[in-house]
Amino acid sequence: MINWSTVDTPAGPFTAVVDDGAVLASGWTGRVDELLPLIAPALLTEEPVEAADLGAVTEAIRRYHDGDLHAVDGIPVRQKSGPFREQAWEVLRKVPAGEPVSYAEYAALAGRPEAVRAAASACARNAAALFVPCHRVLRSDGSLGGFRWGVPVKRWLLDHEGRLAA
Repeated sequence: MINWSTVDTPAGPFTAVVDDGAVLASGWTGRVDELLPLIAPALLTEEPVEAADLGAVTEAIRRYHDGDLHAVDGIPVRQKSGPFREQAWEVLRKVPAGEPVSYAEYAALAGRPEAVRAAASACARNAAALFVPCHRVLRSDGSLGGFRWGVPVKRWLLDHEGRLAA
């Protein structure tokens, strides 16, 4: 069964859509309808049902925002796309909290240093924010760039991780 739930966090409401313990989509919004279009149709096999709690996923969201930066690391994520994008999302899960990388560094980590735009596209199309930490990728000049959930949320996340990872 596909469920969704919203948790209040210091960065704003955070909603996750989960199927059998795996995150299909998530982000800083109180509206599940903003997340559903991000999920590959092959993964959205039924209408999600609201749940009061998503078990380990809800616990990880709370723990991360409370300061346990590794709480989300072991939560499974399910996203579908092309081979490069799927590999890039897996690589992104290995970028340590408090150690953001540039889009060029991210492309190199993903095995295609010349594919900076493709790496940026993987960030932009990431449905599972936080669990696949696209907020940890910055422009080459160190500026934040864009973020689906707003630059203030990205700034909060980087500051949160920077304080706690140091």
